[in-house]
Amino acid sequence: MSDFPQRTLRIGTRSSPMALAQVEQVTALLRKHEPDLRIEVVPVTTEADRWQGDLAQLGGKGLYVKEIDQKLLRGEVDMAVHCIKDVPGDRPLPKGLHFAAVLPRDDVQDVLLFPEGSDRQTLDDLPPGTTVGSSAVRRKAQINRVRPDLHVVRVRGAVGSRIEKLDGKRESHTRLDAMILATSGLARLGLSHRARQVFTLDEMLPAVGAGALALQCRLNDLATNELLYPLTDEKTWAEITAERAMLHGLRGHCNSPIAGHCTTEPDGQLSLRGMVFSRDGSKFVHAHYWCELRNDPATLGARVCAELLRQGARDIISGIPH
Repeated sequence: MSDFPQRTLRIGTRSSPMALAQVEQVTALLRKHEPDLRIEVVPVTTEADRWQGDLAQLGGKGLYVKEIDQKLLRGEVDMAVHCIKDVPGDRPLPKGLHFAAVLPRDDVQDVLLFPEGSDRQTLDDLPPGTTVGSSAVRRKAQINRVRPDLHVVRVRGAVGSRIEKLDGKRESHTRLDAMILATSGLARLGLSHRARQVFTLDEMLPAVGAGALALQCRLNDLATNELLYPLTDEKTWAEITAERAMLHGLRGHCNSPIAGHCTTEPDGQLSLRGMVFSRDGSKFVHAHYWCELRNDPATLGARVCAELLRQGARDIISGIPH
């Protein structure tokens, strides 16, 4: 037992409905281990949440976690709940912080939505020139790869407000004919019924860390580490380690159309697919390897990264024409 029955655990999180739903999930798991645990949720509206423009102009996706990490380092919160896909892969975690636990992964697939009342069901139902909303350069590149005739536009904000823009219930600069979101995000908000076409992993490879939550705390906070560690899912931890090793080697950031997904075979062997796209999807490289011998996830990630770089991933990421 940790010393938390005697004190309050302060959880730092983004203030969006999605983030608060994730904290509820974590809180329920923690109370299974510590029924009398006192918890205080500390919501933070981050700079990235306030900014409605291109995140790359502001400094990247890492701004979703930066302010919360600073609170953690200052001792204003005891732990943070982060979507791993939002944690930058091109640089290490802030000194003194680490992932104390990684929760079992949710569904990683992306899904296509249509406005309320629409009878369209799939991407093939969209006529040329229609508009698809997406917040991710990775999704845009993969849609443009198979449907270069569609107009993919950036739509940011909380998932609920994005769906309201799709339905015409909230002001949007562009009329939207469809939208791509994460299956796991819809499920967390109780909106799974809005899903129409669920993309297979062959149709749309997910972001590195998709569907997984990390519980982060200070390395030297032994009580919090002791509390969080039992929540770790070792299978997800290994898969995430491989994916982030690949991303780190590619020096991938929020403006890089990079996709990666590691799975565990029935015999326990790890398998990692990685892809790097040009922004318009016209060029891409792909690598797929299985672990050898020690089944070391970091080695697998480095191997997939090396193959992608050999095929020209660096020039694609940098936007250098061939």
